[in-house]
Amino acid sequence: MTHSESSAATLYTSERLAKARTEAAAAGVQALLVSPGPDLRYLTGYQALPLERLTCLVVPVEGDPFLVVPRLEQPAAQASPAGGLGIEIVGFDETDDAYGLIARRLPAGTARFAVDDHMWAQKLLAFQAALPRAEAVLAGDVLAELRMRKTPAEVDALRRAGGAIDRVHRRIGEWLRPGRTEREVAKDIADAIVEAGHARMDFVIVGSGPNGASPHHEVSDRVIRTGDPVVIDIGGTTAEGYCSDSTRTYAVGEPPAAFRELYDVLLRAQTAQTEAVRPGITAEELDAVGRDIITDAGYGDHFIHRTGHGIGLDTHEEPYIVAGSKRPLEPGMAFSIEPGIYLPDTFGARIEDIAVCTESGGERLNLTGRDLVVLPG
Repeated sequence: MTHSESSAATLYTSERLAKARTEAAAAGVQALLVSPGPDLRYLTGYQALPLERLTCLVVPVEGDPFLVVPRLEQPAAQASPAGGLGIEIVGFDETDDAYGLIARRLPAGTARFAVDDHMWAQKLLAFQAALPRAEAVLAGDVLAELRMRKTPAEVDALRRAGGAIDRVHRRIGEWLRPGRTEREVAKDIADAIVEAGHARMDFVIVGSGPNGASPHHEVSDRVIRTGDPVVIDIGGTTAEGYCSDSTRTYAVGEPPAAFRELYDVLLRAQTAQTEAVRPGITAEELDAVGRDIITDAGYGDHFIHRTGHGIGLDTHEEPYIVAGSKRPLEPGMAFSIEPGIYLPDTFGARIEDIAVCTESGGERLNLTGRDLVVLPG
């Protein structure tokens, strides 16, 4: 058994399906209908292709769960971790009505069913036609409650993903230098993300000089110059399905003194936030820890996004670390801590680590240094 296969056996268990049924009952729905995407992978381990043909996990509150797939996809579904969960995998032929098949197998009198938040509108409308007397609602709240509290096996998977992206950040000096374009640097980084242990690259942001003041800049053909601060935000997904996401800010040669001042404030804020992680602190309280430091230093108007987002099978999921969220953090919750300061048309900086709330505090999963790295200019 390979490492990925043994990890999958630990991650994807029938216990998740049992918990999903319990949460669905508490939400007042008679069935969950889950199409391809992270929710389906979370519940079964099956990374199904999102096709025009229906693939759908059905979790009735009364009765056994079953997975409906096109017959040509049935061998792949059976070979996935879903095949080891003991659930029925139902294949259908090209001329079969898969929606009607599911409607007939739902409990009699089903009045409310929940669909995953990312189900295609085409498929939702087909279910509504097949179940005209039932109300369709979103399953996001039901599934988010399960997914945001990571098991020890999931934390281990995130720890491995964090280590893989750290290996890429440690190599940035190989590629980042004056005279190269952001796009050229990003291409090298993208290749390294896969080499470092990810199944795929999800994103690469290389924001040099004034482009660093745009949090989601991605890349351009701008040529990197001596003295430029450069924001590098990168992430990928491992074979286990879990995501990495880490940002570090570099300087190519000595940056302006004003940037040094800004970065020192940002580092104090991000360090204070990672050290403040503990059970019971609310998401908005954690956001305020860093935001207050940045505001007191005069940069409050330039911290223009939330502190962070949950991470797991999605790069962005619950819980969100943002003002207005009174959700208390709990052990097992994993999320980014990524304050940033952005001066329009000048430069910007962001520091991002993934943290996990533990019984006694918090654990930082990204272990590369957070001090400004000044590369040869």
